[in-house]
Amino acid sequence: MTKIKLCGIFRDCDAEYMNEAMPDYTGFVFAESKRRVSKKKALELRQKLNSNIKTVGVFVNEAIEEIADIYESGAINIVQLHGDERADYIKALRKICNAPIIKAVRVKSSDDIKNTSQYAADYILYDTFSSESFGGTGKSFNHELCIESSGDFFLAGGLNIENVIQKIKDVHPYAVDISSGIETNSVKDKDKILKIVKIIREAS
Repeated sequence: MTKIKLCGIFRDCDAEYMNEAMPDYTGFVFAESKRRVSKKKALELRQKLNSNIKTVGVFVNEAIEEIADIYESGAINIVQLHGDERADYIKALRKICNAPIIKAVRVKSSDDIKNTSQYAADYILYDTFSSESFGGTGKSFNHELCIESSGDFFLAGGLNIENVIQKIKDVHPYAVDISSGIETNSVKDKDKILKIVKIIREAS
């Protein structure tokens, strides 16, 4: 069954929506973003969330000590690196932090897919390349490039209610990662959240 990650929650009602929909993962963005949360707010939201929902912290070129501190606080279960982090960064992070690691790769060509083994992350996440934003743009890329990928991966980039099932059928990801596709006017939309989780689970 395809796993579901709904990313970018930052309001108390967002946690309530997650508890009703019950995705496998939800994401807190700690990088500069309209969805950014503080460590304090992430802890508050974690306490409101069902314990069966794993929380993912999204970081962009963050100091590894800061990531380790947030992980040790209990706010997150998994670390997602969405910047320019390379293998040496991940190696250093693993020395002080036992969290599973998702490394996001912003895809421009098939070469970006072929070179992911260098990161030695637990999972790879494929997202749309943008020079202006690290993710959550709502823009798609050629997801068929991911067919060349080996191992379990998360698929992101412009996924929404209209296209997610076809993308799953075409690419067979371990998980899908959706943020702007479950929003209306830049905030999470309960109806879209419930609908997209329902259709993915029914299709799986």
